Amino acid sequence: MQANHSRGLSRAVRFVVLLGLISLFADMVYEGARSINGSFLQILGARASTVGWVAGIGELIGYGLRFFSGYLADRTRRYWMLVILGYIINLLSVPLLAFAGLWQVAILLIIAERVGKAIRNPARDALLSFGTQQMGRGWGYGLHEAMDQIGAVSGPLLVSAVLFFKQNDYQTAYALLFIPALVALSILWYCRYLYPAPENLEVKKVDIARSGFTQHYWIYLIAIGFIALGYADFPLIAYHFKTQGLVSDAVIPIFYAVAMGADALTALLAGRLFDRWGIRVVAIAFFIALFFAPLVFLGKQVILLWIGMVAWGIGMGVQESVVRAEIATIVPSERRGTAFGTFNAIYGLFWFSGSALMGIIYEHALLGVVVFSVLAQLLAVVGLIIYGRKKAVAS
Repeated sequence: MQANHSRGLSRAVRFVVLLGLISLFADMVYEGARSINGSFLQILGARASTVGWVAGIGELIGYGLRFFSGYLADRTRRYWMLVILGYIINLLSVPLLAFAGLWQVAILLIIAERVGKAIRNPARDALLSFGTQQMGRGWGYGLHEAMDQIGAVSGPLLVSAVLFFKQNDYQTAYALLFIPALVALSILWYCRYLYPAPENLEVKKVDIARSGFTQHYWIYLIAIGFIALGYADFPLIAYHFKTQGLVSDAVIPIFYAVAMGADALTALLAGRLFDRWGIRVVAIAFFIALFFAPLVFLGKQVILLWIGMVAWGIGMGVQESVVRAEIATIVPSERRGTAFGTFNAIYGLFWFSGSALMGIIYEHALLGVVVFSVLAQLLAVVGLIIYGRKKAVAS
C-alpha cells in the first residue's frame, strides 16, 4: 500500500513539474510580450485610454470565454484537446506582433493571445488539480506558479536585452519569442503522451451531488473579483513610466521581470503556508499588495517604483497560485472545469471594468487611479476575512 502511494505521489509530482515546464516556456512568450505591449502601443500612436481599454477588453474576452471552455471541458472531459488548441493560439499570436505596423492590428493580436489562454486555462487548471491533491494543493499550485514565473522573468529580460542592443527594435524582440513557443508546444505533446488520463492521478472521494456551487464559492469569487477590479494591468504601468519619462524603454521590461520574480517567490512561500494556515495567507498577501498603486503611480524616485513593482508582484503571485488552490478545495473534481471557468469569467469582468476605468481616470487625475485601486483591494481583503470566518463556522 505504501509503495503504491509513493508511486502515485511520484507520478503526480512529475506531472505537475511537466505542466510547470510548459508554463515556463509559454510565459517567456506572452509575458515577454506583455512587458513591452504598452510601450509598443504608445509608439504605434495609441492613447492611455486605448491602452487601458485594450488591456481590459483582452482580459474580459479572455476570461469571459473561460466560462464556456470550462463548461465544455467538464461536459466532454476532453481536457487535453482544449489545452493543446488554446496553447497553439495563445503562443503563436505573439511572434506575429513583429509584423504589426498599426496599433489596431497589434490590438487584434494581443486579444487573440488572450483568447488562446481562455480556451486552455480552465482545462489546464482542472488537470493541475488532479496532480496536486497528493502533494498538497497549495504547494502544488505554488510550485507550478513558481516555474511559470521563471519564464515570466526570463521573457521580459530577453526582450529587454534585444531592445538594449538593437536600439528599441520591437519587431526583433517579438519575433525571437517564437523559439520558446515551439519548446512549450513540444513539451505539451510529450506530457500528453505520458499522461493521457491525468484525472486518474487523484484519489477519488465521495462528494454529495449539488445542482450549483455553494455560498462559500460565490463569496470567495466576489472577494477576488474586487482584487481584479483594483489591480492595474502592467501595460498601463508601462505607459505611465514611459509618458512620465521615469525610466528608459529598455528598463521597463526589467521592472516587469523583477515583479515576476517576486511573484515566483511569493507563490512558493504562500503555497507552503496555505497548506497550513489556509485563506488567511491570501488576505495578508493582498493587504501587502494594495500599496503598489501609490508607490508606482505617485512615486518619483526610482527606488519607490521598484518597491511598488515588488508589491505588485506579490499580489500577482497569490492570484495565480493559492487563489486557484482554494477553488480546488471547495469544488468536487467533476465540476472543477466549470468552477474555474465561472471564476475566471467573473474575474475577467471585474478586471475589464477596472482596467477601462483606470485608463480613463488616468487621463484626468492620477491620484484618482491610486484611490480607486486601494479602495477596491481593501474591499477584497474584507471579503476574504468574511469568507474565511464563514468557512470556519461551516467546517
